[in-house]
Amino acid sequence: MIFLYFYLMEFSSKLLSNVVDEISRLPGIGKRTALRLALYLLKQPKENTLLLSKSLEKFRTEIDYCQKCHNLSDRVICEICSNERRNNKLLCVVEDIRDVMAIESTNQYNGLYHVLGGIISPIEGIGPNDLNIDSLIDKVKSNQVEELIFALSSTLEADTTNFYIYKAISLYDIKISAIARGISVGDELEYADEVTLGRSISRRIPYESSISE
Repeated sequence: MIFLYFYLMEFSSKLLSNVVDEISRLPGIGKRTALRLALYLLKQPKENTLLLSKSLEKFRTEIDYCQKCHNLSDRVICEICSNERRNNKLLCVVEDIRDVMAIESTNQYNGLYHVLGGIISPIEGIGPNDLNIDSLIDKVKSNQVEELIFALSSTLEADTTNFYIYKAISLYDIKISAIARGISVGDELEYADEVTLGRSISRRIPYESSISE
């Protein structure tokens, strides 16, 4: 009854109502949590709230994607791709930027990345052409890569994506490996602990072996 009242109640301020509506659009945040966050921001010094709003505006309008790896970047080429100390012949294929952050936190990988921007999922209407697969194949064709590491999550859709890419580049002279299955089947890569993920990277296996597992 209390919850029903909350959803039916009218806010005394239209401005507050608008803020609650916008915050509640974020994943995992309902109206009650949105209201609590809005009131918290209201109690903070005005400059703190304005700094948050300016940071969000700057983030949304100025951030871009690296032209080489498709990772989020403040510049045309991200800091990882432009780092001369990294092995530019070693390429780790991941689903999205959260996986890059997860792998970087392990300090076990010194190569570059290629962010697909998702995985093949016919149920959700996502096919190969919706992902950054063509640019990955171009890197292989132009001999920019000596080893490609599949570091997608252990799901059916991810395995399908791995296999699609594998078939597309199988004729080229390149070493193809996959992270060791220290990650439980069905787990998302970003939620793996740093030790387990680091070991999965360092103990990677030939991709052909992972197909037969």
